[in-house]
Amino acid sequence: MDNRISEIRRQIRALRVSMLEAERIMREQIKRDEDCGFVAGDLLKMRTVMSRLIAERAVLGDTAPIVTGAPVAPRRLAASVFIRPTRRHLVAAEQRAR
Repeated sequence: MDNRISEIRRQIRALRVSMLEAERIMREQIKRDEDCGFVAGDLLKMRTVMSRLIAERAVLGDTAPIVTGAPVAPRRLAASVFIRPTRRHLVAAEQRAR
């Protein structure tokens, strides 16, 4: 049983890295306005496999977090952050010359 848990954890780790790479590729394709349907389909398949592995792992009683060595991109600031623009006062040309 412990060997099966180790195998599942190894598969989950590898699958996470593959999913991050697929997401990166998909974002690049979107930026270039290319069709990303194939990569998106693969990503959905990977999610299906991941959910099955997680369910099997839970049945075996493993609840410890799995840490991957893959770097995770930091999240962008929320769009709700509001920066108040500074007020600008119009100054006549004669006043600027002084």
